[in-house]
Amino acid sequence: MVLLVGTHFFGRAASVMRISPHILHVAQPVDGGVARVVTDLVAAQLAAGLRVTVACPEGGMLADALRALGCTVRRWDATRSPGHRLPAEVRQLARLVGDVGPDLVHAHSAKAGLAARLAVHGRLPTVFQPHAWSFEAVGGAVARLALAWERFGARWATRVLCVSEAERRTGERCAIPAVWGVVPNGVDTDRFRPDGDSARSGAGPLVVCVGRLCRQKGQDVLLRAWPEVVRRVPGARLVLVGDGPDADRLRAGAPESVEFAGGVPDTAPWYRAADVVVLPSRWEGMALAPLEAMACARPVVVTDVDGARESLPQGHPPSCLVPPEDPDALARALTALLRDEPLRTSLGALGRAHVLVAHDLRHATAAVTDVYRELLGTAATPVVGPNEGRKCITT
Repeated sequence: MVLLVGTHFFGRAASVMRISPHILHVAQPVDGGVARVVTDLVAAQLAAGLRVTVACPEGGMLADALRALGCTVRRWDATRSPGHRLPAEVRQLARLVGDVGPDLVHAHSAKAGLAARLAVHGRLPTVFQPHAWSFEAVGGAVARLALAWERFGARWATRVLCVSEAERRTGERCAIPAVWGVVPNGVDTDRFRPDGDSARSGAGPLVVCVGRLCRQKGQDVLLRAWPEVVRRVPGARLVLVGDGPDADRLRAGAPESVEFAGGVPDTAPWYRAADVVVLPSRWEGMALAPLEAMACARPVVVTDVDGARESLPQGHPPSCLVPPEDPDALARALTALLRDEPLRTSLGALGRAHVLVAHDLRHATAAVTDVYRELLGTAATPVVGPNEGRKCITT
């Protein structure tokens, strides 16, 4: 059956709630796109008058960014991946949930989703947001184990909240028996805009890739494609913005035309400096970087992974959506855009207009609050259709 839940701006959503609920976000990792989503969501919820606490590890950008917002942060000593420390992490989180006494728990990404569902065990409304499926990140027996857990752990998630319809379809195809929700990612269109400071750009056409330096984001594939781009577009330069576990390996042997900018507090100047923004991911739920680039009116080249097609506007050329793990196709797409300035300009304007309508942060954060309202019984009962099966909310 399908439940249709309308979306509202936060001021209206907050006015409908008679009692401000207490939301506990549980987050791991503490850097990258997940940390940005959590920070943006918490900022909007605090502004709406909700009571918000976040449990996360120290280190990275997340805890400091949340404290700067005035959010209560509780230290949760969790590693990024499951391991022998998991039982202790679950016990610590269970004690923390008892101390905080939230009305609803919202767990972000695979590790937090695993620990939070084990700690809460269905005793409170629990939202699990995968931000890309864990079983896509690994292979063999580990992938089978991760998928088995997701099938089992779905019983303790009141809602599995996906960031794209493709991510939801992947879960359904893998027989995860969830109660689904879909809220596409959004970006701050005031922060990410065409005008403003640009990063230093030097001479020659510039391609920028923003993302954690790790296998998921596929920078190794991009570096294999890059020599062909330079051969066909002399003077072209590539900047990799971000840090991560693969930084040293990627730097080794990289040509002079490739610059590693490292982690930066504000990526918007790099988007504005770019002629083309690329993200060659191996898997995603719905990546933030292409949305941020389009909000800055920059053309994008992305791999055809979960959420990618949904993030692009109608009329975007198919050549800018390439297969993952295909450096030749990636080189052709980048070369074609770098050689066509009018197309880059038109795609930039098209992307900006699309993000304003479909991926504005205010719509995304308000839609998440509507999910909370429904789970906490603070919204009118939705109209339910006659279809059978597990429920799905579409916002």
